[in-house]
Amino acid sequence: MRNLNYLERNYKMKKICCIGHITLDKVITPRFEAHMPGGTAFYFAKALKDFDHEGFKLVTSLGATEMATVEELRADGIDVEVIPSRKSVYFENKYGEDMNNRTQRVLAKADPFTAENLRDVNADVYHLGTLLADDFDLDTIKTLSKKGIVSVDVQGYLRKVVGENVVPVDYDCKREAMPYISILKANEKEMEVLTGTADPHEAAHILADWGCREVLLTLGDKGSLIYTDGKFYDIPALPAAELVDATGCGDTYMAGYLYKRCQGASYQEAGTFAAAMCTLKLQNKGPFSGTVEDVESLLASQSH
Repeated sequence: MRNLNYLERNYKMKKICCIGHITLDKVITPRFEAHMPGGTAFYFAKALKDFDHEGFKLVTSLGATEMATVEELRADGIDVEVIPSRKSVYFENKYGEDMNNRTQRVLAKADPFTAENLRDVNADVYHLGTLLADDFDLDTIKTLSKKGIVSVDVQGYLRKVVGENVVPVDYDCKREAMPYISILKANEKEMEVLTGTADPHEAAHILADWGCREVLLTLGDKGSLIYTDGKFYDIPALPAAELVDATGCGDTYMAGYLYKRCQGASYQEAGTFAAAMCTLKLQNKGPFSGTVEDVESLLASQSH
């Protein structure tokens, strides 16, 4: 398991690897209905498209029918490695007026990632974009933790597919896995499933006690909370001019957060930058498409 001080010592992004399935998503909101690529892998990589992404690598697994999305990312300058899968993940995400809530169906599943098929993937920071409970098993997390820092978006571990329906479940290996996870991201519903409490401060303490060294809790329009080394960092949400599309907001947050941390930013600075990226993303359909300057401009406008 690698020490998080690695992030403090590096001022250029080097060897961050996001691993996850690129999906085919059907998104339904009160304002539009569309088919589009999705998944942590897609939203994370797209969020960094116009940033300095030297050293960033994306490892994904998908069916041949979605390879056009990979070529699109490569055209954006993203280094993408593909592990072939028999099928791609196919999600249906349906939102109401409250963009914090969605219902999901899974119309197809891809093959899971394994320690074996990631054997030759080397990075300093691995961000695992889980979408479904069997995407990454415990052995894969342990193996990656021996090579670098493991960052996990826990959402997929709390989703089991029964038929086409996504059924909420607890992460059955959570206590065993947590000591191997340096950075854990969960939203307010996910943290309650994991820890049994709706209090973010209490939930963060529990996850840290289980062995996670850096806990990130995203709380919708209430902002986010970072807990590490016994200290809390409260990150306010920036108001959006219009709520258009919330799909991929958590992935955008993690892309911004890890990007800034690898540049040497503090927890507070990185969280604030990530929150601003989410605000800009919420106001538009599809993935975040702005620049570092766009984010900094929004932050500057809020400081007056």
